[in-house]
Amino acid sequence: MKRELDYFTIEGAFGGNQEWFTNVVMYIGGCGAATACDSCIYFAGRPGMRELYPYDHDRLTVGDYKKFSQIMKPYIRPRAGGVKKPEWYVDGLSCYIHDVNVEKGCDIKLGMDVLPGSRPFKEAAHVIRHQIDAGYPVPYLMLRHKNQKFKDFIWHWFLVVGYEEKEDDLEIVTATYGEATRISLRELWDTGHEEKGGLIVYK
Repeated sequence: MKRELDYFTIEGAFGGNQEWFTNVVMYIGGCGAATACDSCIYFAGRPGMRELYPYDHDRLTVGDYKKFSQIMKPYIRPRAGGVKKPEWYVDGLSCYIHDVNVEKGCDIKLGMDVLPGSRPFKEAAHVIRHQIDAGYPVPYLMLRHKNQKFKDFIWHWFLVVGYEEKEDDLEIVTATYGEATRISLRELWDTGHEEKGGLIVYK
């Protein structure tokens, strides 16, 4: 089984890119806000959710993405140690959606649950399969990892936008830094550290 979301591009990039940010704080620690921005842009393509993205959804540009990141910044605020708890992401994005509903007079409903990184691999694989099959991207927070081949994903938020079943594994498609990358979920999930991140489950 293989599934991938119909994901968006911005001027040739696969989704947004934290490295576009000119604000130093956002460039260094804005991956949580960027993941929220990308989620909102994706969901804005659905009926009744257009207001989640305040610019032209039919013509996505790097300039508008940078402006959107500054709107999201106060909600999912870069801080010392980063947005290192999934609950902070949930609280911040929930507040943003609430404010959009109030300001735009709409009724967007997007709930969120957390699957902690301490849960078994099989549970994480099930959640990702279920979410992608339902048409939802999956925000993923990874903190530390024993394997340095994942150094670009250490202390980082990114989105899972696809998967392919492998023997005793799930190969996931990630969207971050404007690129799609295929990774073994089994290897990624086994961080080797007690301090773990987790997944956000949209509903």
